[in-house]
Amino acid sequence: MSRAQSPPPNPSPIEQQVLAAIRRAGHAGITSQQLAIQLGIRDKAQRYVVFDAIDALLDAGRIRSGKKGRYISSQNRDEAEGTIDIIASGGGYVRLEGDDKGNDVYIHPGNVGMALHGDRVKVRIGQGRGDRPEGRIMEVLSRRRTEFVGTIHKHQGRLVLVADDQRVQRPFLIAAADALNAREGDKAIIELGEWKDSRELARGRVVRVLGRAGEHQVEMHAILAEFGLPLEFPESVIKASEEIPNGCTPEELATRRDMRDTPTLTIDPDDAKDLDDALSLKRLENGNWEVGIHIADVSHYVRPGTVVDMEAAARATSVYLVDRVVPMLPEKLSNDLCSLNPNTDKLSFSAIFEMDEKARIKGEWFGRTVMRSRRRFAYAEAQAIIDGGEGDHKHEVLTLHALSQIMRKERIANGALEIGGNEVKFKLDEKGAPIGVYEKVMGPANWLIEEFMLLANKRVAAWVGKQKKGGVPPFVYRIHDLPDPEKVAQLRSLAKSFGHELTVNREDDLPHAINRLLTSIRGLEEEKIIKQFTIRSMAKAIYSTENIGHYGLAFEHYTHFTSPIRRYPDLLVHRAMAHYLAGGKHLEQGKLELSCKHSSNMEKRASDAERASIKYKQAEYLLARIGETFVGIISGLTTWGMYVELRANKCEGMIGLRDLPGDHYKFDQERYCVVGQRTGRKFQLGDEVTVKIRAVDMDKRTVDLAMLDASTAKRAGQPIAEWDETRPSSGGATQAERKKATAQSRERSRKALGKKKRR
Repeated sequence: MSRAQSPPPNPSPIEQQVLAAIRRAGHAGITSQQLAIQLGIRDKAQRYVVFDAIDALLDAGRIRSGKKGRYISSQNRDEAEGTIDIIASGGGYVRLEGDDKGNDVYIHPGNVGMALHGDRVKVRIGQGRGDRPEGRIMEVLSRRRTEFVGTIHKHQGRLVLVADDQRVQRPFLIAAADALNAREGDKAIIELGEWKDSRELARGRVVRVLGRAGEHQVEMHAILAEFGLPLEFPESVIKASEEIPNGCTPEELATRRDMRDTPTLTIDPDDAKDLDDALSLKRLENGNWEVGIHIADVSHYVRPGTVVDMEAAARATSVYLVDRVVPMLPEKLSNDLCSLNPNTDKLSFSAIFEMDEKARIKGEWFGRTVMRSRRRFAYAEAQAIIDGGEGDHKHEVLTLHALSQIMRKERIANGALEIGGNEVKFKLDEKGAPIGVYEKVMGPANWLIEEFMLLANKRVAAWVGKQKKGGVPPFVYRIHDLPDPEKVAQLRSLAKSFGHELTVNREDDLPHAINRLLTSIRGLEEEKIIKQFTIRSMAKAIYSTENIGHYGLAFEHYTHFTSPIRRYPDLLVHRAMAHYLAGGKHLEQGKLELSCKHSSNMEKRASDAERASIKYKQAEYLLARIGETFVGIISGLTTWGMYVELRANKCEGMIGLRDLPGDHYKFDQERYCVVGQRTGRKFQLGDEVTVKIRAVDMDKRTVDLAMLDASTAKRAGQPIAEWDETRPSSGGATQAERKKATAQSRERSRKALGKKKRR
């Protein structure tokens, strides 16, 4: 008589620990030696307990053996779902859903199937080379996007579109009936059509022709389209915005705190049109200062559920390209009704503080106001007064500056990171071609505004946090998580390679240690590279209804309150503040969280688009310099190449590892350097190299560099002069050179199409 098989016994405590460690390792698995180390068993004689536990778990079917002595949990399914990121080789990595351990699954180019970058996919997982799991795409569950922008080419008599996004590596076939009169050399947007077989090209239908590739306006519109950003406002939104009346009626003003008699000013970039914020200052009878931080009251004009509000919510942010602002709100609102233009009564939402001479807060008030700016300052004008010059409202500027300096010093002493950098800007001619490059330098006038905006953002969030009735009410926070420990370790190694130390005695000392490091390198050649790497080691700040604080600013409570003209979360914060100040009930957290996630996503898209526009102008600027030699600094390392920032103009290009002379080079992830396999010669971030501009690809927005002599590379470390917009570089590509480069790009695309066909 047969007996039913009994279930395996419950694992012992040591077996439970081993099983938990194996599950944490994910699809990559873990060796017995690594298990012993994780469990704190250093004595080899005691490791038999780990081996016994492994044998028991194998017998019970709870784990299985993988390659190279690794053990993998049986719970790790052979199939999983996730999002695919396509890489330069045409392969990719699938980020598995529910996996926060970074166990991405590598996908060989031949196993990508019909997946495109960002798609949600089902992947079958196996064991790849070395430790990493490898998989095959079985199904595309949902498309990240269905519209693509690129250049129209002819291939074997048929029209195809080659996408601008390099992660979309296969062209789209366009039938004559779906071409919308597009012709070779046009930039166009296509909608993904039928695609049944991964061995064939996907079909696309042209939905919009942007114009001729290579033209400035066309390329900027193409960048917006590539990242799913709007090119213009719908007519219904423009019409609705034009019909919104000025809110400064006697009835409305009677409900607000009147700040019009208090000296008030704005400080902004000289070309700004959307003035979000203003500062007021007056001396109180007790000798303290009343500082008003007045923010445009967009919530008065943009009401929930209106077409203007729905469009703003969808956009979530203004977008800043090299030559333009794509606003979140139509011009009537962003530049007129809401903008705090001088000598005009304006509706505002204010945070007003009583401060003593040491910038200590003695009282605060939040609410709706009416204000009138008496002076619009450009940053340079305010800076001139700070530097000792004369000017109207000198008293207010200098007092606000003095208070901001105290706040800044205290904030940094409390652990706020001081890693802000300068921005690279382009001087464009009337046709949009770059004729100069300069760096926008931040200074005390910028910091003056920054400190008061930080104060308002912090205190608004803290006020909400104090409302305990029924629990802290749902709210929109700007949060910043702890840095990645592995990246911090890489930062420490990078600093050490320059002879600097990042010494951390305890975890909460890391911000102070980073600031000590950044102070010690100020003015040195390596300052920028270490700052850049420090920024990369940090988590990305996002919007959330779950308040975990802001690590970079060292604030327990933080939000975005000060820019509602250009950020939708700020508008949500204004509405929430007005609601809670009036004693309103808790808002619906789920709806706020959806808005937070969408806004974080759109912020990233806008940032990516800005970077793409900078890359395009850098490539265009270097067209006139093909064949010229420059000194540069290694600014990035990857498995396929080294990125070099040119000293003379801050433009960046890449040297392929296979193109480095004199050896076969590989990227060493552990030591974060590129190493010659025969000579042992090493390249690190911050090394100074001499390069030549080899080629420029305008379609891909890339610059190819060639290293003249690998043996001449040297470690940087000499002081450099400040480089700013008063000393711009000059010269740009001629129209003929741009046309030549466009033609060369098309020829490269034709050749690439031929190679894809032969494959």
